[in-house]
Amino acid sequence: MKLSAQDIARLIDISAVQTSHGKKEIDELTEIAKEQGFVAVHALPSWVSYVRDRLQGSEVMVGGPAGFPSGGNTTEVKVLEAEMLIRDGADEVDMMMNVGKLKSEEDDYVLNDISRVVSAAGNVPVKVILEISYLTDKEIERACELCIRAGAAFVKTGTGWTPAGTTLERVKLICGIVDGRIGIKAAGGIRGLSMLTQFYRLGVSRFGINAQASLDILREVQQLPGGVVEV
Repeated sequence: MKLSAQDIARLIDISAVQTSHGKKEIDELTEIAKEQGFVAVHALPSWVSYVRDRLQGSEVMVGGPAGFPSGGNTTEVKVLEAEMLIRDGADEVDMMMNVGKLKSEEDDYVLNDISRVVSAAGNVPVKVILEISYLTDKEIERACELCIRAGAAFVKTGTGWTPAGTTLERVKLICGIVDGRIGIKAAGGIRGLSMLTQFYRLGVSRFGINAQASLDILREVQQLPGGVVEV
């Protein structure tokens, strides 16, 4: 199978979710997304309606986070946040799992937390951020199973806010656990076309990558013979 730069762009969402990001960064990001055809732009909740307006008339989707970045918000707050994101035009919601509750083996709490956000989101897909650098292999397995039971659309490896990035070993683990039962989004420390294609071959179908690294990846593809990469 061969993927062009355009195909790769439709696998990547780019984001402006750092504390300091404001209108300047979001304006730049939305223009890049429209020019390159990235699948989505994600922004912090208060900016989602603005991003929606900036992307009007394009095929680029709008995303926003619930319970971000710690996941420690109460379920009620996450539900309200998801409802407001959708009201403001979000096409997808990336929800932060309650890592502390999972590590405390309060699986019923985690399941209810995710299930209620999924229910509130309705037809809007929910991706659950696991923050795998804080989890053991067994905890990752439990987290994935809970996301599947709760009806989430994807498990997402991390926020990209932790020192440790997503690794090939951990992605292999997740792919083996979920076995096609739920989508996988990789985020955090993904740099370069080689890393992206390795993850894609394993079964990752969405990527969260910063704008500059994403542009570099597209340029890598364009410089290959025929402008395509074998996967």
